[in-house]
Amino acid sequence: MAFLRSDLWDGRKHHLDRMTIRDLVRAYFAYPAIQTYLALGVLSGAAAVYAWPGIGQAAASVVATLLIYGLVWYVLHRFVLHGRYLFRSIHTAPVWKRIHFDHHSDPNDLGVLFGALHTTLPTIALATIPLGYLIGGVGGAATAFSVGLFTTCAYEFCHCIQHLSFTPKQPWLKRIKRLHMAHHFHNEQGNYGITNFFWDKLFGSYYARVSETPPSPTVRNLGYTEAEYERYPWVAELSGLKPKQSAAAGED
Repeated sequence: MAFLRSDLWDGRKHHLDRMTIRDLVRAYFAYPAIQTYLALGVLSGAAAVYAWPGIGQAAASVVATLLIYGLVWYVLHRFVLHGRYLFRSIHTAPVWKRIHFDHHSDPNDLGVLFGALHTTLPTIALATIPLGYLIGGVGGAATAFSVGLFTTCAYEFCHCIQHLSFTPKQPWLKRIKRLHMAHHFHNEQGNYGITNFFWDKLFGSYYARVSETPPSPTVRNLGYTEAEYERYPWVAELSGLKPKQSAAAGED
């Protein structure tokens, strides 16, 4: 569901470490997944108005969605995307490679920073629609889904900024950029939040400085080492990796 066609994504690579903020904005709004989130967010918002649940239920749906969003992302990021079981099945290895392995292998590739629609949309729907429905029926469900979609857009843009060769002026944005860069280049077994690190602090996976935790040898391959490659070759085959390349990635 891409409503605006652009040659910005017709086979081109976008490297965040070489882009300006203006380049990023253009590429961001031209990306099909972002266009889909925005379009569905508007449609869901219109549905919420049509089936208006009442100001109290609508407000409760908004607040509940914002609260649950950070927790859902934390759980998925820590226990699913950083789990070491998806690459061990021929059926889930391609999904894991697309949604997270590629991003950690090349954190500056904008094309793999954005989530894949076939995984993100069902997740957003499952996390928001039932919750909203319990609060305010159909109108509450539409409200929650709309908020989830627009929150995803904001989250994705902040995520892009964190990887951009750009120093934010806002202290909050500067702080979350530093924390996320530590997750990518120092130790991936912590700082799972993107815009919200409350759950990291609550569940003990937060570190404010790189001196607080040792560097991880798997920060770039998420545990997909040479030994794992020998047993579960599907991600390596899809990535064009050879055993020595896979082992070297773990030494970065």
